[in-house]
This record gives sequence, structure tokens and C-alpha cells, in this order.
Amino acid sequence: MKVHILDDWFVTLRTLPCFALLKEHDVTVWTSHEPDPVKLAARIHDAEALVLFRERTRVGRDLLERLARLRLISQRSVYPHIDVDACTQRGVLLCSNMHSDTPSYAAAELTLALMLASYRQIPDQVASVRAGNWQMGVGRTLQNRTLGLYGYGRIAKAVASYAQAIGMKVLWWASDEGRARALSDGVHVARDRDTFFSTCDIVSLHLRLKPATRGIVTGADLARMRPRSLLVNTSRSGLIEPGALEREIETGRIFAAVDVFDTEPLLDPGHPLLVRPNVVPTPHIGYVTEDELDLQFADIFGQVNAYAAGAPIHMVNPGVLT
Repeated sequence: MKVHILDDWFVTLRTLPCFALLKEHDVTVWTSHEPDPVKLAARIHDAEALVLFRERTRVGRDLLERLARLRLISQRSVYPHIDVDACTQRGVLLCSNMHSDTPSYAAAELTLALMLASYRQIPDQVASVRAGNWQMGVGRTLQNRTLGLYGYGRIAKAVASYAQAIGMKVLWWASDEGRARALSDGVHVARDRDTFFSTCDIVSLHLRLKPATRGIVTGADLARMRPRSLLVNTSRSGLIEPGALEREIETGRIFAAVDVFDTEPLLDPGHPLLVRPNVVPTPHIGYVTEDELDLQFADIFGQVNAYAAGAPIHMVNPGVLT
């Protein structure tokens, strides 16, 4: 099959063991991002299978209508960036392993790293010593702090295990169903939402972005957070009410450590989440490790091979085949 892979910005995939899974296919890897659907269609006009790098490229009707030969989109995890109805109407099968049995340990590790980076002022301390100075301030320790985890899922549970290993207390909040599971597991769930936001030293978000969770964290929630508390978001920026975090950060009352943004790539050096000293920003690297990418793309390339063999797996719109 003619396989096109989008958005491999650092020419990583060819270096991974999983790339050998595509040895029977004619593969083109694109290392630069092209957001314009007309220009992108010109690049990949002969694609029979399209491999996506998470949510880096939107696949809408305007792109699909220009790809006459496309029969398969293969990716991993959720797909808010893909117009599934348009795929079905165009006869394009979407395959996406939802990896329900394994958390992203890379994302969990980054969550802990961001907490440490903010509390210990690591970016500023590094910048200070590189500038020929010495210590620039006094940080804080995480031991005995209360970590609030919003969302009772696989990644949050991994973060909880890391936090407890270094002596943090963990408090949970989630949907009604999530809180019921947490209580059944015997973990500490906040009495109510207000208590969760007002008593935690750190609040970390671990929810899937879907219509029910978009904007679920409001400006009022952030205003309830304690002075000098920290909000961590390695999930999706859309979980927070638009503009609410920027407004709260501008007051200087709380800190934030964020790996996700409303616009990605975020290339505006004047954006408030990039310039405020009370924010530690990273460029959506939660899942970007060699180990994690090899795991993910082994699944994605396996879906390409299964389709080529006539036995597709992890189908989102199987009606295409009928």
C-alpha cells in the first residue's frame, strides 16, 4: 500500500524497531506540518493509507474529498480531530486502538516532572546558572503536600503511585461514575468539588476531552484554588474554560505547569502562558519519548498490516466495509 505518515517532526519513526512492520509497503514520511487541507492533499494525493501522529493534523471533509485513493486512516487513541462521518461517507476506514489496558507512563512521568520543575524552580535555576549567576530563589518540597487528581483513570492512577512514593497525600475528584469507582477502591475522594479545588496544593487534570468535559474546569474553580497552589495540565487544554487559566495566571495568585494549549504548535512568544514567570510550559511532550512512540506506532502499523491482509482491527466505523 501507499502509506503516508504525517508530522514526524524529528525524523524519529524510521529509527524505531516498530518501523520494520511497514517493510512491505511504499512509505512516505512527512516531517513538516501542513495545516492547509489543499496543500496537504497535494502532498499526499496518492495515499491509500494515512498514518496520523496523534492529533497534530485535523482530518476533515475538506481534506478527505481531495484524496480519491485513500482507504484507511490508522492512528491511536481518541479522534476529535477526525470527521468520522465524512470518512464513512467517503469509504475511508478509521482504525484506532484505544489502548484501554495500558496507561501512558510517559505522560504520567511528565506530570510528576512538571510538579517538580515548578516547585523547585528548575527552569529558572538552570537559566540563572547558565547566565553566570548562582541560586535565584528558594523552592518548595512536594513531601506532605496534597495532590488533587481530577479524573480516575489509568494515567492518574500512575501519577498517584509516583506521588505517594515521594510522600505526597492524594485526593481524588471525577465524574459520578469515576468517584464511585474510586470509593469502591478505598481511596480518598473529596467531599465535594469546592473542597477539592480549595484544599489541594496541586491540582492535576487527567480527563479525556469530549463534549461533556470541554470547559469542565471553570474560572470559578481556579479562583477557589489556594494562593500559590499549582495547576498541572498534561491532558487537553480544552478541559479548561477558554481564557480562564490565562486570566488567573495574570493575577499572579497561582502557578501553572502546562503541556497542552488551545493552539498547537503554539509559536507566539508573547502568549501569556509562555511569558508569565509563574508558568512552566512544555510543547506537548507528554507522550513524546522513544519508548512510548515505539509502543504506539507498533499498534498503528499493525493496523495497517491487518487492513492490508483483509482482516482490519480496532475499527471505529466498520460500516464502511459492508
